[in-house]
Amino acid sequence: MISKYFELQQKQTNVRIEFVAGITTFLTMAYIIFANPLILSVTEMDREALIAVTCIVTAIATIIVGIFANAPIAMAPGMGLNAFFAYLVASGKMDWQTALGVVFLSGLLFLILTLLGLRRRIVEAIPSSLIAAIAVGIGLFITFMGLVKLGVVVGDEHTLVKAGPIKKTVLIGFLGLLVMLFFEMKKIKGGLVVGILAATALAVLFDEKTAMPQKFISVHLNIEPISFQLKILGALKWGFLGSIFTLMFMDMFDSVGTLVACCHQADMVDHKGRIKGLDRLLSIDAIATMVGGLLGTSTTTSYIESAAGIEQGGRSGLASIVTGVLFLLAVLFVPIVEIVPGYATAPALIMVGLFMMKEVKRIDFANLEEAFPAFIIMVMIALSYSISTGLAFGFVSFTLIKAVSGKGQDVKPAMWIIAILSMLFLTLDQLPTIVKYLKSLM
Repeated sequence: MISKYFELQQKQTNVRIEFVAGITTFLTMAYIIFANPLILSVTEMDREALIAVTCIVTAIATIIVGIFANAPIAMAPGMGLNAFFAYLVASGKMDWQTALGVVFLSGLLFLILTLLGLRRRIVEAIPSSLIAAIAVGIGLFITFMGLVKLGVVVGDEHTLVKAGPIKKTVLIGFLGLLVMLFFEMKKIKGGLVVGILAATALAVLFDEKTAMPQKFISVHLNIEPISFQLKILGALKWGFLGSIFTLMFMDMFDSVGTLVACCHQADMVDHKGRIKGLDRLLSIDAIATMVGGLLGTSTTTSYIESAAGIEQGGRSGLASIVTGVLFLLAVLFVPIVEIVPGYATAPALIMVGLFMMKEVKRIDFANLEEAFPAFIIMVMIALSYSISTGLAFGFVSFTLIKAVSGKGQDVKPAMWIIAILSMLFLTLDQLPTIVKYLKSLM
């Protein structure tokens, strides 16, 4: 029955592969259990409640994706989106209850655009070369994330980044990476999970900062301090409109980039290159954001770490259900999840980045009209540390180059809308200054 519902045979997968894929995705993104509360705690929201809500929202959204969209995509409060949420509160613009109202309204607006079919048209208007560039750019981005988490790349005040020292933790991560490479070379599924577990075991043995927890189960997490505390009416102010649109744009471009890359990687496209079940995925994304706002966390979005599970063979919603259930269990077993260090999961991100680089062959570098925007997307996603910013720069450059070269008619109407939205996204924080300048000219 499970095989029939999730179409495992048609998708050339099985229950074991889907379970391995779900576990892999969970392990590569389990850091969100601690990273999201850490970032949002600057707003004076209850940190223990944030841990529980992060797990619950991630579990609900990801399980719904598995059941209703039958896709191996995980959803959770987005990194970057949570930082913007924290900024809204820390800057004194609003309290955290109003910020949750902003999150809810941005999700509602997002849902309306989806139901009107505008988001689907936006995705389908993106040329194939730019779709390939999105995958490559995200591959570079998560490789960079992996290298930073591993400690191979560190910050530098003069050159921005540099190679880090080869410490014990780096060596442990490298050994985990070698395990993953060995499994991949031998075509054995589950290599990423085994590599993460091997690195974690070595960390417990040789890294004094990583130790077995004193307790294995935590049953005292309470979500009441932050759940259903949002102020929707308080967020319905003209001055907060820019914040609502900014969150919507960030979520839209992050989701579009992630879904395009992951769904193509998971072979979830028809003969015309259109993503199967895209409307459902986009609707779930929007609804998950609204649920997150109600329960007490920042904007929920599709997670690029899903690519790790997809690379392990995940092709159906069963993988998402496994990931979601593990996040639900993590509410109880937070102490156990906490022992997996970041440098143990970092090699999995590096491996996924390697796999996603293969899409570069689909870009026609002989055609500068498409090669340059593709190049901009790849570079800006990685160097700006933001999928949404990279896409915005790439989409604007694509339409401008086509217009300047006299081929504006080749650009689909929806692509022009994307370019306008991209310009708004890139200049939204400067709109008051621009308006003030224009007034001075009158």
